[in-house]
Amino acid sequence: MCTFTQTSLAQDDADPIEAIAEEREEAGEDEGEEEDVILVQGTRFARRVQDEAIRIEVIDREEIEEKAIMRPGNIGMLLSETGGVRVQVTSPALGAANVRIQGLDGRYTQILADGLPLFGGQTASLGLLQIPPTDLGQVEVIKGSASALYGASALGGVINLISKRPRNEFEAEVLGNITSRDGQDLTGYAAGPIGETVGLSLTAGAHRQSGQDLDGDGWYDMPAYERLTARPRLQWRSEDGSSVYLTLGAMTEDRVGGTLPGRTVPDGTEFAQTQKTERFDAGLVAETPVSGLGSLAIRASASQQDHLHRFGTVVEDDRHQSIFGEASLSRSEGATSLVGGVAFQSDVFQSDAFPAFDYSYDVPGIFAQLEHEVSPELTLAGSARVDFHDEYGTQFSPRFSALYRPGNWTVRASAGGGFFSATPFVEEIEAAGLSRLEPLGNLKAETARTASLDVGYADGPWEANVTLFGTNVESATRLLETAPDRVRLVNIDGTTRVRGSEFLLRYREDGFTITGSYLFVDATEPARAGSGRSDVPLTPKHTAGIVGMWEEEGKGRIGVEAYYTGAQFLEDNPYRSRSRSYFNLGVLGEISLGRVSIFANAENILNVRQTKYDPLLLPQRAPSGEWTVDAWAPLEGFILNGGVRLRFGEG
Repeated sequence: MCTFTQTSLAQDDADPIEAIAEEREEAGEDEGEEEDVILVQGTRFARRVQDEAIRIEVIDREEIEEKAIMRPGNIGMLLSETGGVRVQVTSPALGAANVRIQGLDGRYTQILADGLPLFGGQTASLGLLQIPPTDLGQVEVIKGSASALYGASALGGVINLISKRPRNEFEAEVLGNITSRDGQDLTGYAAGPIGETVGLSLTAGAHRQSGQDLDGDGWYDMPAYERLTARPRLQWRSEDGSSVYLTLGAMTEDRVGGTLPGRTVPDGTEFAQTQKTERFDAGLVAETPVSGLGSLAIRASASQQDHLHRFGTVVEDDRHQSIFGEASLSRSEGATSLVGGVAFQSDVFQSDAFPAFDYSYDVPGIFAQLEHEVSPELTLAGSARVDFHDEYGTQFSPRFSALYRPGNWTVRASAGGGFFSATPFVEEIEAAGLSRLEPLGNLKAETARTASLDVGYADGPWEANVTLFGTNVESATRLLETAPDRVRLVNIDGTTRVRGSEFLLRYREDGFTITGSYLFVDATEPARAGSGRSDVPLTPKHTAGIVGMWEEEGKGRIGVEAYYTGAQFLEDNPYRSRSRSYFNLGVLGEISLGRVSIFANAENILNVRQTKYDPLLLPQRAPSGEWTVDAWAPLEGFILNGGVRLRFGEG
């Protein structure tokens, strides 16, 4: 049996199932032999994941469905249980979080939708919590600098969210969910064909959460929010291989955190922290064959996010705008594939309250990628990009990769570099606002060099993988205290170093899957005071997990998971300098009754909660404006959720 995960409209020049069948027939494979075939689009060549010289981790639709019934409102749970990826809460007041890949800061991670930056050139921390997983077909994760592929915002890696495509028959799904913390989710997805060449889909959702003060200190441990989302999509294909994919998106959310009505922070004042967000975006992916030259691809997107923040008595009204365009020409001849093109990225920020921090970055660029299959066992790949940044000058981003596949073994080696366009929005500023930040000086672009060695083995139901990785970041930005209520953003003198390793072991047999993973990260940076080095805050050296899942189509699934998070170095925390280690246990169950499924999920069964050990509130307000310590453990404790999923149509 062969399974296929469709990833891009641009891949649909021919029937993928037929293409795979022909490939297997040529290779002389037994039709009864079971093989998983997953195509990825993260490197623009749209080939099987096992043929990519760059390692791309793929979260397939089956796993997405598992995580969707655990957390239907956002993709945080989906990403947090991926090896080498950590979802870090950046604002305990609003519950905002970002994605850290292999120990690097979350601002270095680029989140894309179908290869487009629909959530902005630099995805805000709350953006992660505003993306539902309802319509995802698969998720691709590229670890390490990917600036050679996607420019400045991909210094630490890329998460590419691939949407499901309409099939030849109508299909629809409705999911309703409630939680023991008074949260509710309702999501819907519908898709179908219009004639033989056009398909339409619509995804919509409504989500709400009531505010929760679990330790009774007058501060919301879980902020309240109400959110509505809608995303229609259209795809068109012609017989000559041309294709067009269009997407529109709209989202509105009101989020309330900080002090409860009538309650105060330690200085005796009320400090409500709220944010209203409105986002609109549009995207286009088009491809057509060009006689004698190859295939021409066009990608373009635009997005606007309006934010109305309140930090106590300070109100900040701002707008983020992003425009992206790219044209590329790709060609394959024999064992060689080549793609080259031009790109343009524009990111604009405007603040009504603090216009001194307004910025507008225009970044044209050129790029090229080359892959050559030296032999059936060895593939070499190289990519390079030059960005002409109007603020940070010309930046060159290379990446080289090699794939060697002797028998059941797979060996990948990769090295590359990239840069990041510094903005005011480090984690502390996103959490506390701009009111205490001094005007920016002459900041330099942050740069990084990354390298990794990946060794995998697969035989029958067994799969194992070991990855060694390292990153050096130069000129990383950091906040420095200049007065009791003022901070300044500066570039660090010295190198931030990250070294680590990942281990994965998986067994699959007759619908049962058990996966064990371990991540070691040693991340250090120049010490704030004096000489020497210190650990990077909120970066556990040891994390591990084990997940067991049984699933049978048409009957349901049962899953058990356990995750361990080791101690973390804490900064500016008056209660402790290192966090406690903790375990997180969960149980999931779903029963399928025809087109109706009933599910329940118990998360954080041990009820681990940071406020059981220390207060969340600081004794006095931090110089940056924050009223809370950093979140190093779960804030919401044990949560039970459950609901129903209804499926319609023939899909």
